[in-house]
Amino acid sequence: MKNVSSEQKTELLRTLEVRFKKHMPRHATIKWADVQAKLEANEKKLWTLSEMERTGGEPDVVGFDTKSGEFIFFDCSEESPKGRRSLCYDSKALDERKEHKPKSSAQDMAAEMGIKLLTEAEYKQLQELGKFDLKTSSWIVTPPEIRKLGGALFADRRYDTVFIYHNGAISYYAARGFRGSVRV
Repeated sequence: MKNVSSEQKTELLRTLEVRFKKHMPRHATIKWADVQAKLEANEKKLWTLSEMERTGGEPDVVGFDTKSGEFIFFDCSEESPKGRRSLCYDSKALDERKEHKPKSSAQDMAAEMGIKLLTEAEYKQLQELGKFDLKTSSWIVTPPEIRKLGGALFADRRYDTVFIYHNGAISYYAARGFRGSVRV
């Protein structure tokens, strides 16, 4: 099992609390003490959040699912997380790439971290909380019918508008990464 040390846990909780309090409009009806109690009870999710933080995602609470009783975290960094760029979409795309392969794929890296790529709806929800990806773009969950044809979806914000685009799943760029979500 992947764990964080007690020192890392203390530092991560401090970082998350500062971010939580700095960005209250993202979660106006949620109390930090409730979030902290859930986090302290779930070592696996703490490790996942530490990976989101380590790779530049700046995770923050963006909602609460009343049915499951889970807090929802998204990567809230201004630009696509720096430690998760230059990746093709998934392992199939990585395998299909014959030369100049990237180090990994967005889907594989997300799975290793214990997070899920944002869906189109989640990406649009994130963009309602601020202005993100003004200079970068982020892979998002691609419908199977598009992926079957070799494509993948990505999104960004330009001209004060959120755009959803397509590209070959094997493509990768220094300014394209991915954003994820995790529930605790």
